[in-house]
Amino acid sequence: MSHVQSRRNAARRRRRVAARHGLAGHWGEQPSPMLGSGTVSYEVGGNLDATCFGGIAAVHRLVTKLGLVDQINEGLHLLKVHLPYHESDHVLNLTYNVMCGGTRLEDIERLRHDTAYMNALGADLIPDPTTAGDFCRRFAETDVVELMEAINAVRPQLWAGRGGDLLGPLAYIDADGTIVPTSGRRKAGMDMSYNRIWGYAPLIVSLANTKEVLYLVNRPGNAPSHQDAATWIDKAIDLVQPHAPRVCLRGDTDFSLTAHFDRWAARVDFVFGMDNNHALRTRAEALAETCWTRLHRDATAQNATAQNATAQNAAGQNAAAQNATAQNAAGQIRARRDNHKQAIVAERGYLNLELNYEDVACFDYQPGKCDRSYRVVALRKNISRSRGEQVLIDEVRYFFYITTRTDLSAEQVVACANQRCDQENIIASLKSGVGALRVPLHDLVSNWAYMVIAALAWNIKSWFAMMMHRKADRRDYIRMEFRRFFNTIILIPAMVTRRARAITIRLIGYNPALDRLFSAWNTTERTRFG
Repeated sequence: MSHVQSRRNAARRRRRVAARHGLAGHWGEQPSPMLGSGTVSYEVGGNLDATCFGGIAAVHRLVTKLGLVDQINEGLHLLKVHLPYHESDHVLNLTYNVMCGGTRLEDIERLRHDTAYMNALGADLIPDPTTAGDFCRRFAETDVVELMEAINAVRPQLWAGRGGDLLGPLAYIDADGTIVPTSGRRKAGMDMSYNRIWGYAPLIVSLANTKEVLYLVNRPGNAPSHQDAATWIDKAIDLVQPHAPRVCLRGDTDFSLTAHFDRWAARVDFVFGMDNNHALRTRAEALAETCWTRLHRDATAQNATAQNATAQNAAGQNAAAQNATAQNAAGQIRARRDNHKQAIVAERGYLNLELNYEDVACFDYQPGKCDRSYRVVALRKNISRSRGEQVLIDEVRYFFYITTRTDLSAEQVVACANQRCDQENIIASLKSGVGALRVPLHDLVSNWAYMVIAALAWNIKSWFAMMMHRKADRRDYIRMEFRRFFNTIILIPAMVTRRARAITIRLIGYNPALDRLFSAWNTTERTRFG
């Protein structure tokens, strides 16, 4: 089938769907429910080879053309004989299992029985779950590092191409630690964290602009967030700096490693939180009141109902949206509901804290391990305290941020530091969406290898976004949650035909996201990889 005929088929399916949607609002009263049922029979076709993971072929094509397969095979040497699999086969088998919604090693078994899935990857067979687990147990620490460097070796192609505009004038490298709990008792390397949770404490260094995970390091559960962080931050700087005009490091108070400030300041900028210690608090309290300025944060977004109605009206989708917009213009936006939590707190006499206002001020400060002084932004919060109907004395709390950024105002420094919290969304996606921060194996290193391989699925989502043809699509797909990426890009029913090295994916049904996806992918294939 030609590309032109494929586009015609997609347009025909769009018209069919639009015809059904055009009936909305024109129905009369129906005697029976819209959702009906009849006799259902399932048949197994003998001549069709189909899979529900039709998008995996485009993902594998991207991975192959970026050279990741060769990088993995050149960097990793875990198998003495390739009978029949290479190192890249094992790595991508685990990664694609995650990309296809797998949450455990056993889910690979369902893919091994999907011949259309294997044809889409150009494979006659893929490793079984037991073999995949054995492969992870072959890793030593140096092997995991080699795997991360092999993955990082393909990033410059993306950053130098269409992903370059995402790095922008300033690339932000964020670092944070998290806790990965486990109920297992025989996992070597596990330990109890500060909040009495047994498990591991991985360190995650990510690139905020593209939401890529640059380095993921597994550590025992009792490891502090900053343990060995300087080493991996240095590696991230070496990786990103050649491809970005400027680089800025961000982290919470645990990553204010003052012994490394002077060395980092010579290469990059940074914004770190600082502990509220006696020296900084004394300096802040000694400042004259004229040194403080009121902090004005961005106003919260307007009512979501009003936003949706206005957007629908702008698109001209239906008369209901126009009526809703007219009501909103007349001040008839849906009223805010009562704060039931606040009422319960007051009724039961719980201690209630409410922020009154915030002030910011700046001063220079030289940490004990530094040879120069740095700019410190002090944030002073005035908090009212009440218990029931009784008003208590207001409380003042101080927060401090140390930075090399002199091009930002004090308010902008606070905003920049708070934007690092978006890394928590990446960590949450790795935990719940991707399932990369799981510990299915028996020791720290093998689980580390699994985390890196599974996190590759998240990175591939970012790489796929960077290869989109339109800039707006790139940013939309970068921000997209992994579960939505799976449902939009991967979970596509398709018939697969494999002849020699040519693979044809024929979509079954119509998905509105496919027009933009595959037209962009075909353009990408011709212009970037042709």
